[in-house]
Amino acid sequence: MRKYCQNLLRSKMAPNVLGNTLLLAEACIEQEDPNNNSQIKANKSILNVRTATADSAARVQADEPQKTEQKQSASSFSSSSAYRTVLVWRNIIAFVYLHAGFLYGVYLSFTSAKGSTTLLALALGMFGAFGITAGAHRLWSHRAYKAKWPLRVLLMLSQTLAFQNSIYEWVRDHRVHHKFTDTDADPHNARRGFFFSHIGWLMVKKHPDVKQKGQTVDMSDLEQDQVVMFQKKYYFFLMPMFCFVIPTYMACYLLDESLTNSWYVVAIFRYVASLNGTWLVNSWAHIWGTKPYDKNISPTNSTFVGIAAVGEGWHNYHHVFPWDYKTSELGVYSTNLTTAVIDFFAWIGWAYDLKSVSDDLIKKRVLRTGDGSHQYSEEQLREKMVDYINNLDHENENVVWGWDDVDMKDADRKDATVSNKID
Repeated sequence: MRKYCQNLLRSKMAPNVLGNTLLLAEACIEQEDPNNNSQIKANKSILNVRTATADSAARVQADEPQKTEQKQSASSFSSSSAYRTVLVWRNIIAFVYLHAGFLYGVYLSFTSAKGSTTLLALALGMFGAFGITAGAHRLWSHRAYKAKWPLRVLLMLSQTLAFQNSIYEWVRDHRVHHKFTDTDADPHNARRGFFFSHIGWLMVKKHPDVKQKGQTVDMSDLEQDQVVMFQKKYYFFLMPMFCFVIPTYMACYLLDESLTNSWYVVAIFRYVASLNGTWLVNSWAHIWGTKPYDKNISPTNSTFVGIAAVGEGWHNYHHVFPWDYKTSELGVYSTNLTTAVIDFFAWIGWAYDLKSVSDDLIKKRVLRTGDGSHQYSEEQLREKMVDYINNLDHENENVVWGWDDVDMKDADRKDATVSNKID
């Protein structure tokens, strides 16, 4: 059995197959919106990108009305009409095996596997999840905080255990997702439906816009990070070792578990559960939930996804304020375990420069674009803002004697109501 475990890397079992196939996972999109999600509001970062065709480029003009820009934002750089969906069968077969193995692993965990084996799988799954959430996502994708090299190494290893492509590739795809959400350039465009945004995007070839816009994203900060580049260089060796071989070995030799139980419970069950937890952020949290901060975008807030993805379910907030290291306004660790982890490492000095959003800015955004589901109603916000203004120090404000005072602001004159006006 020991020899068998040690030869996993050289065998033709799932780890090597996955290493050579899922890293090639690619995505596409078709022009339809079966879920009736709202169009993303046009922004300069999208509208100023050179389009894929001359016709689409001509459509995006600076003097066009905002509503026209909104309708065209999702297709202004699209070449969907010339794109044909191409299935990647090796990935499809791999996913069928993985999910069948996941179900078998669940069965074994309740029948023949030791309790300690299941606990090991859950512990490793949680450790790998933090490599995605605290590492690839909040640290490297959004620069929401900074980490000293021991924490970066630890997060790199846990992200390798999670096996969702290298940090470099993960960050590139995620930055593209934020820049071009719900367009053809979005790798897992939610406008294509739940299945596509959850797993289907990994079963077909990428839309050309994904590759084209991916080349426009600045990755220089990661290229200067030695930890990230080390993982990228040796990923094809590190990934199967940390994701499949070492977890199986740990169960076999540390817990004296059978090879079958070790493989299907600690390796496959743990890996697939972690995958689907992350995928829910791309699918569920772009379709179902509330939009307290911006009702005009597809990302939503979902407590269910927050728990399943260890804190990444507050997605409406996250797309509005992507630089917040908490990815949410909430300070409750029970639905945002990743924030608890980052706060712990900040406490011991390994994490620093934790960026967040002021309460005042959050309230203003809720009032301006929220869907009304936030705990602060519009009336409550007005009351709180009035109290806030009344408590300000007014000593430095210009005092005016009346209407024609030269120090009176033009904005105050425009806002004034003049009744029975003659001229």
